[in-house]
Amino acid sequence: MELTKVAFGGGCHWCTEAVFQMLIGVEKVEQGWVASIEKNNTFSEAVIVYFDLEKINLKTLIEIHLLTHKSTSNHSMRTKYRSAIYYFTQQQKEDCLKIIEKLQVGFKYKIITKVLEFKDFKPNTEEFQNYYQSNPDKPFCKNYINPKLTFLLQKFSKNIDKRKVAHLIPTT
Repeated sequence: MELTKVAFGGGCHWCTEAVFQMLIGVEKVEQGWVASIEKNNTFSEAVIVYFDLEKINLKTLIEIHLLTHKSTSNHSMRTKYRSAIYYFTQQQKEDCLKIIEKLQVGFKYKIITKVLEFKDFKPNTEEFQNYYQSNPDKPFCKNYINPKLTFLLQKFSKNIDKRKVAHLIPTT
């Protein structure tokens, strides 16, 4: 099986990692910091997602990304939490731009997420990898990650690997 990769930055990389780890077709998520080129050459919290195109498509991944972080908000922390999709090929760049354009109609405000060239990656330290799976009962996970995963279960249930979330999200 050949995997495709794309990187996403938005909010906290612990949240982003947890969201993508729950999806059918996502085989690996690397959490850390990504840098692009030119004015976006500084590192920003992000994840690299390795996925199987036969099980999940780029449009679904992008839609989930846009809906699980503040993709329309240009807040003061955008240097640390750059709202971005980092592409690895020219074709992927073109696909990402078309997908965002099509998804824009479903958003009240303009999507500010940038489509940027992937340049470099620095992984987070081992103690913070798989943060949600290792710490589901911590207040950060309960307050910030659980609502995102609950949203995923409601809006993208067909894309969720139920085995990955059954023991993590309390059912109410």
